[in-house]
Amino acid sequence: MITLRIVTLWVPAHHVLRPAKFLWSKTATPLVAAIPPKFRTAAAAILVISVFLLGSFISEESLNNTRENRAVSLFGLVVFIAVLAATSRDRRKIKWHTVLVGMLMQFIIALFVLRTGAGFDIFTFISELARSLLGFAGDGTAFLTSPQVAKLPYFLIGVLPAIIFFVALVQLLYYWGLLQWFIGKFAVFFFWSMQVSGAEAVVAAASPFIGQGESAMLIRPFVAHLTQAELHQVMTSGFATIAGSVLVAYIGMGVNPQALISSCVMSIPASLAVSKLRYPETEESLTAGKVVIPEDDEVSSVNGLHAFAGGAWLGLKIAGMIMATLLCVLALLGLANGLLTWWGRYLNINDPPLTVELIVGYICYPISFLLGVSREGDDIYKVSQLIGTKLIGTL
Repeated sequence: MITLRIVTLWVPAHHVLRPAKFLWSKTATPLVAAIPPKFRTAAAAILVISVFLLGSFISEESLNNTRENRAVSLFGLVVFIAVLAATSRDRRKIKWHTVLVGMLMQFIIALFVLRTGAGFDIFTFISELARSLLGFAGDGTAFLTSPQVAKLPYFLIGVLPAIIFFVALVQLLYYWGLLQWFIGKFAVFFFWSMQVSGAEAVVAAASPFIGQGESAMLIRPFVAHLTQAELHQVMTSGFATIAGSVLVAYIGMGVNPQALISSCVMSIPASLAVSKLRYPETEESLTAGKVVIPEDDEVSSVNGLHAFAGGAWLGLKIAGMIMATLLCVLALLGLANGLLTWWGRYLNINDPPLTVELIVGYICYPISFLLGVSREGDDIYKVSQLIGTKLIGTL
């Protein structure tokens, strides 16, 4: 972000945008204008479906990635969209343009990451940068404790200091005006492509690399001015992916890095599409197409050091709230599992014991099947248990 800002101080963006705009106006614009307005949504849907079908069935099969499993996944996608549309807060307000473009972008990103070496290298590089940024908090932890303690794989030591450091850094970048510039550029692009607000776009794009709590802090002065649909989108983006530090941890455990990175990056347009399908925008957004920086309710920072120190205090409060919430939620889940296990003994449910995860795992079994998970062995049940555990953690 800082590098892009420095470059644009010397190389105006219109040198790149004007040729791209000219090419777009001579190709895509006349094609869309030739289609009657009432048929444009249907034509866009046909285009998206065609891309999905071609991209899914042309490539060669591999282990547990057969065309049969791909067909199940496509059927599951139709079911998910139908359920979300049926349960939408206001079906008449759904912007199918946002939904279709989000689905198409998700699929194109998947092909770019999974089928090309350049795409995988690019997103691996971005994830490594995000991990390195959050990792600098370990220097402060090592000073307060010891280098050995700073390397311990504990949530209290590895994650919470990173949150405090990141919030402080965000406050400093806001004082310098860099984040306002970044949000403004995102607002223009995503309003044009997906017709969403700039604040939503920034949170969705940042969530796969820095996590839910940190990405929401990128738009902290805007939070009080967000619409209900935008708040829904912020939460959807956070729950749709994992933080960059957790991503690297999974890769270190041997999980396929291509699958992890592609799924995280695909969540950017996917979360926007799903959120707008389930909770359409019915209000006027402050960052729709342009960014108006609202006045912060807190006292303005005198200098950069003041902003950084204020951010550190805010990060400490946020980290403390996260720690206390996790402690209480996990303790409550343990209490529920203890009661269920005790009752399960009287019903002869001992192997495996009756737990919340077991119950929700069976409930999520159809979801796991519709995702196209291999039907060999007990893979579907294992995935459904993971989905159930994720659901319990979200609740």
